[in-house]
Amino acid sequence: MKALFLTAVGQTEVKDIPKPVVAKDQLLLKVSKVGFCGGDLNGFKGLFELQEYPSILGHEIGASIAEIGYEVPPGFRIGQQVTVYPYLNCGTCISCRKGRRNACQDNKTMGVRRPGGMTRYITVPYTDVYASEKLSLTELALVEPLTVGFHAAARGRVTAKDRVAVIGCGIVGMGAIASAVNRGAEVIALDLDETKLAIARKIGVAHTINTSEESLEEGLARITQGDGPDVVIEAVGSHITYRAAVEAVAYTGRVVCIGYAKKAVEFNTGIFVRKEIEILGSRNCTDEFPEVIAYLEAGRFPVKEVISRVVPLSESGAALVSWSENAQGTVKIIVDLDAEADD
Repeated sequence: MKALFLTAVGQTEVKDIPKPVVAKDQLLLKVSKVGFCGGDLNGFKGLFELQEYPSILGHEIGASIAEIGYEVPPGFRIGQQVTVYPYLNCGTCISCRKGRRNACQDNKTMGVRRPGGMTRYITVPYTDVYASEKLSLTELALVEPLTVGFHAAARGRVTAKDRVAVIGCGIVGMGAIASAVNRGAEVIALDLDETKLAIARKIGVAHTINTSEESLEEGLARITQGDGPDVVIEAVGSHITYRAAVEAVAYTGRVVCIGYAKKAVEFNTGIFVRKEIEILGSRNCTDEFPEVIAYLEAGRFPVKEVISRVVPLSESGAALVSWSENAQGTVKIIVDLDAEADD
């Protein structure tokens, strides 16, 4: 069977690999849809510090169960459609001992530090599988990236009393927007791309700011009457937006950082003290998979609008190249492994 490898910075290759054999406590999954993630793009560009090379990409998975290990408990069936929790924690570091496995010091995410799912068959522990009887395989491939945004909103303790600004409307930012809207907050979406802002409006944001037309600072001051948002979620990973988030947040507000800044960020630390703000990192997710599945099953997310492009595995490397050259208008690229026979 074939798999998409990120072989080096700026280089991919579709290679043949053997079909895996299911272990006693595993499920063999037939992968149908896999989403490209912003981390894949940054790994391709050499901007993601955790990316290892070579690696089979892919951790946003829509699949069906093809075989069940003999020690897997009841509740699973052949053909059942599922998605996968793609993180592997060590269980012994201080984060794991505190029950924060998402922040494991030796976390190994599929497609980053261990083989990913951009191939026809994968084996996974049954404990890492989440099923839905309602969602399509494409929708299941959207669950993982949305959980990252849902986790960020949880880290920010977003409530219906909050005014929340989300900087960056990629798929993770969309997840943060969806969660904040779902929690009843007044949400402000910020991006350079009007296509993405239009999708944010469909999710239910109260305000949008196109930062190619109006500065972030002026837009937020206008909407909040100079107070600033109670919560700012940074979902870009730019030193510029990191600083802007801290500078724009309200006094006693909370800043949640999802994106990996590509270079060091300088701050006037007096702002931290004077405003008495909280700055919170947000990594991966914890228990958000069932919450996101239920949210998608309720039909409140504009799934069709966020799928920018669907490509077969043979064109996946070229799609990654084109995305790296022009990201404008692209929210989510889905690789369709059903488009070409490779069983």
